[in-house]
Amino acid sequence: MSVSDYLKRYRLKPHLPRHVAIIMDGNGRWAKKRHLPRIAGHRAGALSIREIVRVSGQLGLSALTLYAFSTENWKRPRQEVSLLMKLLRQYLRSEVQELLQNNVRLGAIGNTKDLSGEIQEELEKAIQITSRCTGLNLILALSYSGRTDLTNAVKEIAKKVKSGKIKPEGIKEETITKALSTGALPEVDLLIRTSGEMRVSNFLLWELAYSEFYVTKTLWPDFRTPHFIAALRDFQKRQRRFGGVESVIGSVTSWAR
Repeated sequence: MSVSDYLKRYRLKPHLPRHVAIIMDGNGRWAKKRHLPRIAGHRAGALSIREIVRVSGQLGLSALTLYAFSTENWKRPRQEVSLLMKLLRQYLRSEVQELLQNNVRLGAIGNTKDLSGEIQEELEKAIQITSRCTGLNLILALSYSGRTDLTNAVKEIAKKVKSGKIKPEGIKEETITKALSTGALPEVDLLIRTSGEMRVSNFLLWELAYSEFYVTKTLWPDFRTPHFIAALRDFQKRQRRFGGVESVIGSVTSWAR
């Protein structure tokens, strides 16, 4: 089916967000409510990822960025971190064919060098295999920190100033945006956070400046297509002014590659 067919199927208007970011929260609470180990919640959450990625591609979104593992997550119990890394490796191995079939191109942001050599290898392999896909861009934020990303961007800009490639007065918002790990992506139109928490948790701090926020009490393992569609419908009701007076309506467009 075409994108327009999917819009009719889900009763959505054409002006969808180009770039959706999701803080996937609540796996542990989901497991606790069911008297299961936390890893059971993470496994259930992986099923939600598969479904939301598939629907995002069907609807013609340009990019979907998922907060998969933050730098702060390394502070969790060693056993849980180990199991999370094992689950990540399994996901990269098992989902690459699914991504190919759905024309999804995989990417990653964050300090991926913190990951084990084996996971880095699996990640690079999956990125390479899907590199020619032209549909949805799925970005996994791994060992990611918004503050660290901003710090690294400032360092890169400072090097260019020192070398004479750019003058201090030539530094603009666009300069910083392009220096970030998300610099090639369209701006984030919609941030979704599950589990009801009202914070951004060091995620895409610069990129969320004019994003619409949608917070739901639904825990991530329970977040499926109906919940995602509800978030998109809510987005379509927003009056986006970007600091101005007139509202701006977004549209589904492909971003330059």
